[in-house]
Amino acid sequence: MESAVHYTYTLPPEDDLEIKSMADSVRAVEKLLNYNFTDKKLLEEALTHSSYTGSASYQRLEFVGDAALGLAITNYMFLAYPDADQGKLSLVRAANISTEKLARVAIRHGLYKYVRHNATALDEKVHVPKNCSLELHYQLLIGDPSQLFHFEVYQSRVLFMVMLQVMEFAIAIQEEEDAEVHGGLLKAPKVLADIVESVAAAVYVDCNFNLKDMWLVIRDLLEPIVTIGMLEQQPQPVTMLFELCQKDGKQVDIRHWRKGERNVASVYVDGHFVASASAEQKENAKLHAAKAALQKLSYKSSDMMGPDIFSELNGDMEIEGAKQKLHELCGKKKWPRPDYKVDREVGRSHEKRYICSVQIEIDESVLLSTGNEKTRIRDAENSAASAMLHGLRESKYL
Repeated sequence: MESAVHYTYTLPPEDDLEIKSMADSVRAVEKLLNYNFTDKKLLEEALTHSSYTGSASYQRLEFVGDAALGLAITNYMFLAYPDADQGKLSLVRAANISTEKLARVAIRHGLYKYVRHNATALDEKVHVPKNCSLELHYQLLIGDPSQLFHFEVYQSRVLFMVMLQVMEFAIAIQEEEDAEVHGGLLKAPKVLADIVESVAAAVYVDCNFNLKDMWLVIRDLLEPIVTIGMLEQQPQPVTMLFELCQKDGKQVDIRHWRKGERNVASVYVDGHFVASASAEQKENAKLHAAKAALQKLSYKSSDMMGPDIFSELNGDMEIEGAKQKLHELCGKKKWPRPDYKVDREVGRSHEKRYICSVQIEIDESVLLSTGNEKTRIRDAENSAASAMLHGLRESKYL
């Protein structure tokens, strides 16, 4: 029998580790990954930018991490979707290893805070936004600017600009109405994706190049994993615009031009102007112009949406894939990640059963739900997630 959702009004205290050295960074990232490195030099290398001359940078690890993450995601999607064709598998793999996705992972977990570097080598690579309020950006994102990067924080004007670029991206993510799968208004800084790839590679090498072991460590870092269902619920706006207009026998034309330092894209349907948008990058402007056009034309993604999350139940009347679906829901609603824990273990060591709970924060409340006994922790977490989803629906959150 599934438990009801319970409510409390206290939030768990934040666990902030003061970062003063690379050793502190290593401990913080190990805690984040819930993994202790055998060779901690690997993680140090993964957290060292190429501009830092004191030791090897993350470039070699980034090269490995790019390939290892791609293969790990490919394996996962191949097993998760046995009936999906090559096209769908390619799309969902690309969505999970894109610069946009990995940069958002780095922002979500604050990985950029742990990177050491010498900013002078970055001078020509950083765009400085005009007419921006630095103090306001600091307050919105972190409150205390000295905590954004912990090495040589104010010793370089360029370092300050690097901080600002990352900050701009983080703020843009915070201001989105819905989590963007395909790209926001600002281009994702590649340095953020590089950090995630290098950390993944450090785990991969430390695990003696065992891809399965690496995936078990890294997977939670990448949550919520972009799924085929998510892509169906949030289709690529340009593709969706062309497909839906084509069904109605309409012709779409997207025109581009530059306005100052920004790219502008305008959508015309049957020769009539519909909507426009601007962004730093041409493709981002095109995405958001298409999205605006879809809204103005009253096209909705429901025409392409997948099945309802409650439509697939197992023999215990629990939702199939509930843990992943809860992650997706929290991402869409902009709620914090669900927090799982093992509440109880019963039985002897060779026949243990587990009871797990999950909690999520909504507004000023913490919602808690407990699942049924299961023989595997993963199944027990799925049971708890299923109970949470049912409770959210009963409590009118869905």
